[in-house]
Amino acid sequence: MKLLRRTLIATAALIALGAQATTTVGQPAPDFALKDTSGKTVRLSDFKGKHVVLEWTNPGCPFVKKHYDSGNMSATQKDATGQGVVWLSINSTEKASSDYLEPAQLQVWAQTRKAAPTAMLMDEEGTVGQRYGARTTPHLYIVNPQGVLVYAGGIDSIPSARPADIEKATNYVKVGLAEALAGKPISAATTAPYGCSIKYKSPA
Repeated sequence: MKLLRRTLIATAALIALGAQATTTVGQPAPDFALKDTSGKTVRLSDFKGKHVVLEWTNPGCPFVKKHYDSGNMSATQKDATGQGVVWLSINSTEKASSDYLEPAQLQVWAQTRKAAPTAMLMDEEGTVGQRYGARTTPHLYIVNPQGVLVYAGGIDSIPSARPADIEKATNYVKVGLAEALAGKPISAATTAPYGCSIKYKSPA
């Protein structure tokens, strides 16, 4: 009985933590400062006045591999940055995880996949990921020029690790950016993210 009670208390605490961590569409996107793979500090507020995509990633995840190895993620990044959008890829994988890559290794991985983000950021402590409520890799967000979160969810509409499904899926990020850049509200502002759970650092 005591074990069950402790489990229920722990579960409730995790639910409460998750509720506090989740950033809601329509609210200001929390500012943050993270180092990129070259050691330069990048702040979200540096890009106020522009649309910004935040993409949570982990090279070891099969769902991430689906979108990078097929070229879909790099094509989506290039389409966005070609229209003046800032794209920040964030890796919140903790150092103790077998999926963790040192900054230089992560940069090499990105280059071999022809990735085209504005910056690849390191969040080993998981602070930023948890503040945004990022749950999966990939998990994507769009922030408008006023600093308001206008999209949160998956990259597309088919939650699978099969590259063959990419052509059949609706790319929510491309559609959302097209609507936002045209000054329209995003028709699907919140969708279900899918992928691998983020390997966050365990609480001390």
